[in-house]
Amino acid sequence: MTLEQLRIFVAVAERQHMTRAAEALGLVQSAVSAAVAALEARHATVLFHRVGRRIELTEAGRVFLPEAKAVLARAAAAELALTETSGLVRGSLAVAASQTIAAYWLPGLLVRFRRDHPQIAVRLVVGNTAQVAQAVVDGVADLGFVEGAIDEPALNDHPFAGDRLILVASPAHPFAAAPALEPADLLAADWILREPGSGTRSEFEEALRAAGLDPGRLRVVLELPSNEAVRSAVEAGGGVTVVSDLVAASGLRSGQLARAAFALPVRNFHLLRHRERYHSLAARTLAALIGSKP
Repeated sequence: MTLEQLRIFVAVAERQHMTRAAEALGLVQSAVSAAVAALEARHATVLFHRVGRRIELTEAGRVFLPEAKAVLARAAAAELALTETSGLVRGSLAVAASQTIAAYWLPGLLVRFRRDHPQIAVRLVVGNTAQVAQAVVDGVADLGFVEGAIDEPALNDHPFAGDRLILVASPAHPFAAAPALEPADLLAADWILREPGSGTRSEFEEALRAAGLDPGRLRVVLELPSNEAVRSAVEAGGGVTVVSDLVAASGLRSGQLARAAFALPVRNFHLLRHRERYHSLAARTLAALIGSKP
């Protein structure tokens, strides 16, 4: 197979549409269809279901997609290693970040980086901690920024900066007026939490275990995919939650949230880089801005 075939397959898989993939790649549709057909014929497998005018990845296609992306990322890194012999003059940087960092901490750093290096195009992808780590493992992202610690042998993990998790509720909730809360008190509340895999949830659950409370005993009534959705549901009186103090700040200022008296630890943010892949000069430069070793 060729890199061009992989590039075409990934474009089709991401868009689930031959014509849109062809337009994005600057190719005619027949060339895109031929490349996909050649891959399928060469390996005697079907990568896409054709459902009317739509296409969907088969199981083989779903397995192949991250591998194809990883090969393309390695090829791009190899090309970048050669072009960087003349210094940080052009190129791109793929960054993945979990939601709290992406929304409240990282933008200022990226603005500073772009101001110093306007010739470098920066692409930011946002996910939860598990998704960000996987993006770095797969080579889709050069750098990952997450809130939770990651146990992944393929990655180097550099702690930096941080925030504090706090327990918040609507001002009308009993927790808002309680002078102090014990771990056992948390079992009486309805909880609104981020999805499993998020750094905020994993750090909160680890803190509960350290306090002798099984997180599985919490009455979780809603699991939501974003910090903002969690905050809005708590402001509406749907339950209580634990979020970063950065996320809760606006609700606390406006009086829509109240901080409950339950102590939670300060947590570090973590910079993730692949142990074996080439680290571009752009990636090393951005890492240096946060005090991490380049």
